[in-house]
Amino acid sequence: MTTTQAAARTTGRIGDNAQRPDGTLKVTGEFAYASDLWHDDMVWGVTLRSPHPHARIRRIDVTEALTVPGVSAVLTADDVPGENAFGLEHADQPVLAGEFVRYEGEPVALVAADHPETARRAAGRIRVDYEVLPALTDARRALDDDAPQVHPGGNLVRHLRLRRGDPAPTAPVVVSLDFEVGMQDQAFLGPESGLAVPAEDGGVDLYVATQWLHVDQRQVCLALGMPPEKVRLTLAGVGGAFGGREDLSVHVHACLLALRTGRPVKMSYGREESFYGHVHRHPATMTYEFGAERDGTLVYARAHVLLDGGAYASSTAAVVGNAGLLGLGPYRFPSVAVDAFGVFTHNPPCGAMRGFGCVQAAFAHEALMDELAAAVGVDPVEIRRRNGVQEGDRTITGQVIDSAAPVAELLQRVADLPLPPPLPGHPDLRDLPGAVGNTTHGEGVRRGVGYSVTYKNVGFSEGFDDYSTARVRLQVTGGEAVATVHTAAAEVGQGLVTVQQQIARTELGVERVVVVPADTAVGSAGSTSASRQTYVTGGAVKAACEAVRTAVLQRAAVALGRPVAGLALDGDKVLGAGGEVLAGLADVLGDDAVEETVEWRHRPTHAVDPETGQGDAHVQFAFSAHRAVVDVDVELGLVKVVALDTAQDVGKAINPDAVVGQIHGGSAQGMGLALMEEVVVTDGHVRNPSFTDYLLPTILDVPPMQVQVLEYADPHAPYGVRGVGEPPTISSGPAVAAAVRAACGKPLRRVPIRPEHVTGTQPTAIPPRSDRP
Repeated sequence: MTTTQAAARTTGRIGDNAQRPDGTLKVTGEFAYASDLWHDDMVWGVTLRSPHPHARIRRIDVTEALTVPGVSAVLTADDVPGENAFGLEHADQPVLAGEFVRYEGEPVALVAADHPETARRAAGRIRVDYEVLPALTDARRALDDDAPQVHPGGNLVRHLRLRRGDPAPTAPVVVSLDFEVGMQDQAFLGPESGLAVPAEDGGVDLYVATQWLHVDQRQVCLALGMPPEKVRLTLAGVGGAFGGREDLSVHVHACLLALRTGRPVKMSYGREESFYGHVHRHPATMTYEFGAERDGTLVYARAHVLLDGGAYASSTAAVVGNAGLLGLGPYRFPSVAVDAFGVFTHNPPCGAMRGFGCVQAAFAHEALMDELAAAVGVDPVEIRRRNGVQEGDRTITGQVIDSAAPVAELLQRVADLPLPPPLPGHPDLRDLPGAVGNTTHGEGVRRGVGYSVTYKNVGFSEGFDDYSTARVRLQVTGGEAVATVHTAAAEVGQGLVTVQQQIARTELGVERVVVVPADTAVGSAGSTSASRQTYVTGGAVKAACEAVRTAVLQRAAVALGRPVAGLALDGDKVLGAGGEVLAGLADVLGDDAVEETVEWRHRPTHAVDPETGQGDAHVQFAFSAHRAVVDVDVELGLVKVVALDTAQDVGKAINPDAVVGQIHGGSAQGMGLALMEEVVVTDGHVRNPSFTDYLLPTILDVPPMQVQVLEYADPHAPYGVRGVGEPPTISSGPAVAAAVRAACGKPLRRVPIRPEHVTGTQPTAIPPRSDRP
């Protein structure tokens, strides 16, 4: 069994391009991911899943499975010792389906065997008698009186109602549209995997790739009927996440099998099972209407957003919150009426994915801003500059934006970046849509340019108790000052380990910083989501380092007979007010270590009013803008993204290279949704659970990116930081879609944009319903 420990001597403090301690290992293939976990006497676990979107389980017969040589356990719902329920926000999902299955791929039974193929063969011998029931697979029907009920309480997860200003506004210019966004997959390269090891105290140790160790622990404890001290989780190497690891996957199943067999159990999904085993981005159908003055100044907005949450709640309520509260974009609206709904269906469960509700809404509001620009004869950049929020403005929830909101500057910066040169008269095939497929020599190719500006909340909102815990120890080892940082924050590839090292180096002046593996032996750090970890866990590490520094200086003051106010700590030295060395750290501490644990919170947020949606729901906003340049073969519908340029305010770039990397990755993910990424679900069945049929941007699809990083410090945040990871995913996709519309001259009201949408051989969106709730 291998865990990763970061102990870097590489210099790097706040603002430096610090080298990541895991970087070389990942590039060379030596990094230990969760799928590399191993125990000498382990057995393998597999899951039997439902083939039906909705059915009643009449009977399960495991007799034949138990006769397969090498099988050590077969478990069903009756074998769950605690509550047969789990869930990220609501425990509404069974660990193993007992009476009903509510989506294709729902876990029904577990098998442990001495080889994964043996376990799979045994699972194939489990006989499940299903009574297939009518399935609700059209989210637009979910709230109809005659719709099949996914859960006894009805199909509504959340309705967010937002009202502000004139309840019956009018305007001389009115534009509207219907828009649809397909289901996107997080498509992380490392499928779900974990290793559960039974412990001598009757508990279990779980090593798993996840985004939130403590919320996982809570759910596992519920299902096992055990206290937290007997269910210990350690973060295994994470091969990407993007929200898809916020919900449980192998966690409870591996623990159940380990406790039943008394042996370590490893579970690893293949790619197809991964598509069934984690939540996806919510598909959305939306109707928007903007009213404006004749010069384009916005007067009012109306929006109806419907999100398909699939079979279980997951984080749908919070996604609805973002889609509604942030769903009109970073613009000033005197009057608004927004209704955002999340509903249950018998489609695959949907939950967190990078951008979290804002992504879906951005496609609609940015397309409509382009419509408004055309209607009033204003440039697409100018219409956004004219209506963009500024510091001191109020959002549509009435919240004052009390830090930088550089919407106009971001737009101007991307507009001023050099454009790629036009296609030459006889272009290289590799520079054309279709490339060496030789589909065109340029005769049907049209170029388009599109813009988008969006914003995203940072951290958990609407009154959630958002905090992180950090434990920092300082000691002298071998004559060298060493700081050890321990948090439960999940490093999922974003560079958080490096950030923690940079903060400790900055605050304590040490060069050697050890970041121990994240686990539940320290207090919760919250989820690695909502672009929050550098802000919240960074804040906790900073506060813990400050507490350690204070404790050391208090000891030094006693030893030196000087007031604390005149002392400073710089690594292994205690300095006086003039910078003179007064003592060594070893003289002050001897063989002792100073350790402090701090629970750190950002300023509070508040629940919004249930009738009006008004309130200070968010702690921080992050802004980004994109300009996309595309070439489109209007005869074949093929698209090549030529350039995808961006500007983003990050508050303070803790590690500038890592910031640019996050912007590159987020931009590619947004582009993927605009042009190719979709989990195709027909009548509740996933039709493309593979990377052969679920298309992802490759290195050949991702264009050059010019990145402008702004650093307008947020005075309320540690070091002035602003969340970085999600904004580029929100603004990149709408810019690409806008560029394709500009090139082909069609409205294109659905993403991903397919060739038939460009060529006009199929409708671009599902026809709107007239009887929406």
